This record gives sequence, C-alpha cells and structure tokens, in this order.
Amino acid sequence: MKKEKDEDVPKKQAIRTQIDENLRRVYTATLNEELPDRFRDLLEQLKIKGVDKGGTE
Repeated sequence: MKKEKDEDVPKKQAIRTQIDENLRRVYTATLNEELPDRFRDLLEQLKIKGVDKGGTE
C-alpha cells in the first residue's frame, strides 16, 4: 500500500509543475496584453475627477 503512494509522488509533482507552468504562461500573456482604449479612457476620467476633487495624481 505504501509503495503505491510513493509511486504517485513523482506523478503528482509532474502535474503540479505542469499546472504551475501553465498558470505562469497565462499570467505573462495577460500582463503583455494591450490595455483596451475604453478602459484607458475610463482610467483617465477617474484621474481627472480625482484631481478636480482635490485628490492626488
């Protein structure tokens, strides 16, 4: 019984490694995406409203 569990450890580690690599790949791709113009415009509007109300930039 214990031998079966010991054999599963490398398989589980390989699966975890694969998941980790895939998550990093997706995260990196998301970071490199261009910010949509509409979102950029909304951020600019919020920045202007914050300055108008005495907020900081």
